Amino acid sequence: MNSASQIPLPQAILLTLQKVLSDRKGFVGLHEPRFAGREADYLMDCLDSTYVSSVGAYVDRFEAMLAEVVGVEHAVATANGTAALHVALRLAEVGRDDEVLMPALTFVGTANAVTYQGAVPHFVESDPENLGMDANALAGYLAEIAEPTGGTFRNRETGRRLAALLPVHVFGHPADMEALAEVTARYRLPIIEDAAESLGSSYKGRMTGGLGLLGAMSFNGNKVVTTGGGGAILTNDTALARAAKHLTTTAKLPHSWDFVHDQIGYNYRMPNLNAALGCAQLEQLPGFLEAKRRLAARYAEAFAGLEGVTLVAEPAYAKSNWWLNALLLDESQSELRDSILATTNDAGIMTRPVWRLLHRLPMFQACPRMSLDTTQSLESRLINLPSSAFLGEADAPS
Repeated sequence: MNSASQIPLPQAILLTLQKVLSDRKGFVGLHEPRFAGREADYLMDCLDSTYVSSVGAYVDRFEAMLAEVVGVEHAVATANGTAALHVALRLAEVGRDDEVLMPALTFVGTANAVTYQGAVPHFVESDPENLGMDANALAGYLAEIAEPTGGTFRNRETGRRLAALLPVHVFGHPADMEALAEVTARYRLPIIEDAAESLGSSYKGRMTGGLGLLGAMSFNGNKVVTTGGGGAILTNDTALARAAKHLTTTAKLPHSWDFVHDQIGYNYRMPNLNAALGCAQLEQLPGFLEAKRRLAARYAEAFAGLEGVTLVAEPAYAKSNWWLNALLLDESQSELRDSILATTNDAGIMTRPVWRLLHRLPMFQACPRMSLDTTQSLESRLINLPSSAFLGEADAPS
């Protein structure tokens, strides 16, 4: 029971959500796209040009706009975020049987991309304050299992090279990148930033996606900005950017009519049609972020007096894009998670649990991992709330 009202917590949460979303009629999705700009104009222009595949002016335009937003020198548009992450790992020279340190609390695509390189995910504990990787726990863990060898470090328990650190900005909340960078400097690990969820988030004044050697973003239909399906590789390294564009266009050498490919590449480029949609979406990004911040403030006010649950807040050092708002149940209320999910979804308000932890999935159960007690606790208590940008607009349509 909620002690203030004597209403069972699942019902109390539903009533609170209904209050916040009182202007909405019908089903409320978790995160829906908003098309209120020049999407139709740009798409029609793209169709009229007949350039709808991976060559076209909108691809170049989208890359330039994205690089400016993130504050990096280069952006290379890809077919999806997982493709971007895969190529970023290859560019960072992650190879077969290497280990990549990454959270267990993330979407499966993060680990899938590691396996595409023949490498092995190595799961790391989460920080309850930001939901990203716990830098302090990681430092203590590596002090125990990492040993130097040939200018790099390997896992003394498996003998495999520790090749990279892959932090994730969970729900758009930036991980503590400076603390993580201090750890990676000791162990000569490049940082490949999974910023799939965090377009528009900043860490100590710097935009996420440009805080490591390479970054990867996603523009799936449920992201703050969507291209339908798409992603991007971000970097300040010109040589890496050039290599990224080459690899994502099947490693084809430039020629007016001949087909010469100088290495194994990937058909990973973003189509011009998707990029046209993305350009119109990026033009609206400031408004999307403002609306999502207003929605988060409404949730914070509404849930402030409800016992047994806390709204996940942005870290003090960061400004979040609030991609997905999340409730964190008290430990004593964790057994109510599924009841809350059932109650809210049955009432037409979509909520969801966090992704199933990756080390619990059959294909990753044998992967190395440190103690994940905090991560497992978070998994049992996190619930995502409807977070579409238009829910925070003053004149949101019903």
